Amino acid sequence: MGVIKKPVITEKMSTASEKHNVFAFIVDPAANKLQIRKEVEERYGVTVTRVNTMNYQGKFKSRYTKTGLVNGQKPNFKKAVVHVADGDTIDFYSNI
Repeated sequence: MGVIKKPVITEKMSTASEKHNVFAFIVDPAANKLQIRKEVEERYGVTVTRVNTMNYQGKFKSRYTKTGLVNGQKPNFKKAVVHVADGDTIDFYSNI
């Protein structure tokens, strides 16, 4: 499997993709911008103009159970925002 784990499909990213040709992906935390650019271009057949990355810290969660308070943490992840050239687009729903 490559550096791209899954696309981010939210209302905010759908609006950004329609207006500005911007798409977001959850990627491998060790991946750099060049690897992300290469895989997006190969996988979706588009021209990438810019890549922005963000590292997110996993949120702490706690819940009450019969045995008492259970604490945990969601995993850390890295998000990449990919800007695609004008005229190109990515259709996530084409292979359903």
